[in-house]
Amino acid sequence: MPKRPHLVDALAGFAVTFTTMFKKPVTEQYPEKPGPTAKRYHGRHQLNRYEDGLEKCIGCELCAWACPADAIFVEGADNTEAERFSPGERYGRVYQINYLRCIGCGLCIEACPTRALTMTNDYEMADDNRADLIYGKAKLLAPLTPDMTAPPHAMAPGSTDEDYYRGNIRSDGLATPLGMPTLKSRDAVL
Repeated sequence: MPKRPHLVDALAGFAVTFTTMFKKPVTEQYPEKPGPTAKRYHGRHQLNRYEDGLEKCIGCELCAWACPADAIFVEGADNTEAERFSPGERYGRVYQINYLRCIGCGLCIEACPTRALTMTNDYEMADDNRADLIYGKAKLLAPLTPDMTAPPHAMAPGSTDEDYYRGNIRSDGLATPLGMPTLKSRDAVL
């Protein structure tokens, strides 16, 4: 088999380079104009709240058990009537995610029984200090909206923890779903 001259191989390589010279460059202006993320992108975690401001995290530690990278640390504590941070018996007193270890798999999200933990599209988490990449509860909690009350505070009057879990709580108190009898109308029927 005859060998091709080196000149032909070089010209073929130059032809590829020459054709790409006239294509429009694909340049992202990242720091100035960050691009959109995919809808299901797994970014920074967020601890969610109920509509009245109570935290959804019940301190069960299932997210920490599900994490394959051992990046989550949760320490639960008991709610009291004087200091209630979430409906029910417990809340997450200490909540930390170590983003130096997190692999963004989302198994913690699937393990959460109250949908307290979700992932946002925020991806800018770089820092020059390793200690700042361990996010505590203050950085992870969803911000309070104007109609929310900062915990600790009592649950909505007349509500149970099940009302919170079923989504029957609004920012102004207990709301009954459409078609469900209220407590007073049920008592009148009985």
